[in-house]
Amino acid sequence: MAGLGNPGRRYANTRHNAGYMVVDELAARHGGAWRRRKRAEEAEIRLNGVSVVLVKPTTFMNDSGRALVAYSGDRLLVVHDDLDLPAGAVRVKVGGGAGGHNGLRSVIGNLGPEFVRVRVGIGRPPEGVEVIDYVLGRMDGTVREAVPRATDAVEVVVEEGAEAAMNRFNARSRASR
Repeated sequence: MAGLGNPGRRYANTRHNAGYMVVDELAARHGGAWRRRKRAEEAEIRLNGVSVVLVKPTTFMNDSGRALVAYSGDRLLVVHDDLDLPAGAVRVKVGGGAGGHNGLRSVIGNLGPEFVRVRVGIGRPPEGVEVIDYVLGRMDGTVREAVPRATDAVEVVVEEGAEAAMNRFNARSRASR
């Protein structure tokens, strides 16, 4: 299971690091200890008796797929930020395209499109703010509050399956439309 983000203190609390924050929360909840690997940090946890390897690529977002090739034999779940979702929304999806997300483009290019995604909405930048400045800008409270819900969604995917997680987490947003 991979959380996408950028390594280093400079990017630690940015919107683009929502994926890192979710896997950090999973490691904290389940006693995982991070260790350095070639192109990633990883921690092993157990969820409902299932061994899960958490991964944070250290190759920067746009090259995330290269780091995840080492995990290609595993069932892949990717957690990432999403501009196309309202800030704070959490959605689960199986397969699909990159939707303009360079980290996803890299993962798809290296591993193919068929993996489960937990998407953390960061919303669109305000008028006059460039996308790159927005995603690399400091995370606001609405997005930060979504991290525990996204972590819950990951746990449901692992314990009950992607369809159960989609029914539980995606339905919430349909009711509010």
